Amino acid sequence: MRHLTLVIRVLAAAVSLTSGAAVLRAEPANGTKPVTVFAAASLKNVLDATGKALESDGAPKPVVSLAASSALARQIEQGAPADVFISADEDWMTYLASKDLIHPETRTVVASNTLVLIAPRDSPLRVDLSSGVDLAALLGGGRLAVADVTSVPAGKYAKAALETLGAWAAIAGHLAQTDNVRAALMLVSRGEAPLGIVYGSDAAADARVRVVAVFPAASHPPILYLAAVTKASASPADAKTFISRLISPDGRAVFAAHGFVVPE
Repeated sequence: MRHLTLVIRVLAAAVSLTSGAAVLRAEPANGTKPVTVFAAASLKNVLDATGKALESDGAPKPVVSLAASSALARQIEQGAPADVFISADEDWMTYLASKDLIHPETRTVVASNTLVLIAPRDSPLRVDLSSGVDLAALLGGGRLAVADVTSVPAGKYAKAALETLGAWAAIAGHLAQTDNVRAALMLVSRGEAPLGIVYGSDAAADARVRVVAVFPAASHPPILYLAAVTKASASPADAKTFISRLISPDGRAVFAAHGFVVPE
């Protein structure tokens, strides 16, 4: 258990360091200040690709800070200098709106996602997520990797799905909870956990895992990604332009290419 806790802390620190490195990026040579984006950790690949596309078009690459939506919302509430907030949980966007910290007219659904059960790529497990499934019996003494079920969106969706399927009571004592969904993905990817619950886009981003089951859409609230311009933004026009890029045909193609579901 001590080893598993250490792994979780190391992985969370790695994600934080990756995000922090982006914040230290210098401004482009043309003097245009890049937009600062606080985004759910599951959006890393999409935002990496979007940044490269913007650079190729001669526009500044956004400064991206990645973490759980809950942590980012709290940072914005405390005055962190974000121009755009992209949340994987509608509740946290609503929370910032209730504090008058976003421009409500800019609030936009940019994509949605699926919730999946994953295992290491070479695992022989096959899982039927029918009502009453006993996931604890499949763990072989290990734990189910999942983002924190009380505060991180992916964890909250996972708990809701397990409760709907009648599986929560049996599995609740066998969780390896992490600070964000990408850390849960890494536990499975590295073989530290035999099963994990992540977004479909996360599973698509790591060839070392495979999807063993997809949770029924009706088992959890819709997984929506919402973007908005913050009231503290120093460049609200540029922030709006960035959100428009995400929902443009090119932007939606990027989301789709990384396993997200885009609005029709």
